[in-house]
Amino acid sequence: MLICITGIAGFIGSHLGERLISLGHEVIGIDNFDSFYPKSIKLKNLENISKESNFQFIEMDIRDAPAIDTLFMNHSFDIVIHLAAKAGVRPSMENAAVYFNTNVTGTLVLLESMRKSRIRRMIFASSSSVYGNNAKVPFAESDFVDHPISPYAATKKSGELLCHVYSHLYNFDINCLRFFTVYGPRQRPDLAIHKFTRLIDTDTPIPVFGDGSTARDYTFIEDIIDGIICSMNHLNGFEIYNLGESKTVTLNQLIEILERKTGKKAIRENLSEQPGDVNTTFADISKARARLGYYPKYDIEFGIDKFLNWYYKYKNLHQ
Repeated sequence: MLICITGIAGFIGSHLGERLISLGHEVIGIDNFDSFYPKSIKLKNLENISKESNFQFIEMDIRDAPAIDTLFMNHSFDIVIHLAAKAGVRPSMENAAVYFNTNVTGTLVLLESMRKSRIRRMIFASSSSVYGNNAKVPFAESDFVDHPISPYAATKKSGELLCHVYSHLYNFDINCLRFFTVYGPRQRPDLAIHKFTRLIDTDTPIPVFGDGSTARDYTFIEDIIDGIICSMNHLNGFEIYNLGESKTVTLNQLIEILERKTGKKAIRENLSEQPGDVNTTFADISKARARLGYYPKYDIEFGIDKFLNWYYKYKNLHQ
């Protein structure tokens, strides 16, 4: 297949590109090298595939409608995998307009270009953040999600709604995948496992918001990539799927695991709870199991070992 990946130079995008190329697909990846973290890190992410004959990279912004129109008119993509987005709950509260411009307008630009060029298949990267502080756990795709508690979450719910509109009006086949706290080699430097590892490694205090009882459904990158591949093979109309491990780890437990595996004690800086943060994320993956054949394999102990191997090899790049 000929596949377009938006956000190819990011954490998830670069892993997905490698897997699809290894499976024999042709991949055209686009990225605008958003300044949220250094371009040098993103270029390193692409190092393994940059010279592959079935890979092409184009520096492009998903909000640039004429450029996207030209790209889609010139390439008969079998599927668009839309990973590009402004990421992060807390930063979204500081600059909500930029988040909506990129995540909502950018998604609309892609969908409109697909419509005009008769490309009808998309996978949209959504987020567990759409569930907000859902009282029912684990979170199921059928749960009510009209109470997001951050601008980032609202942009992801808006993206899902746009995908539904284009599926309904123009017969697009779209799977919206709600990712649950993805981690592993190449994880963004601002995310908890990477950030805490770096702070422990440099004897710098770790900011602990609240009492450490907040819990996340940490999902290893290879399981997420498996879920995306499964989703590609089951596109029919509009569907939403959770992709998680369906297990939770508290913040206190995560710090203890990192202390044990790094052999260093964390210096904790206890702070008040942050607005926009959810208490728990916990995926009900029964729908993805039944319909996609999604079976996550990697627990937190294995995943952190793999992350630490990568971190110690490349940590100077992230200093």
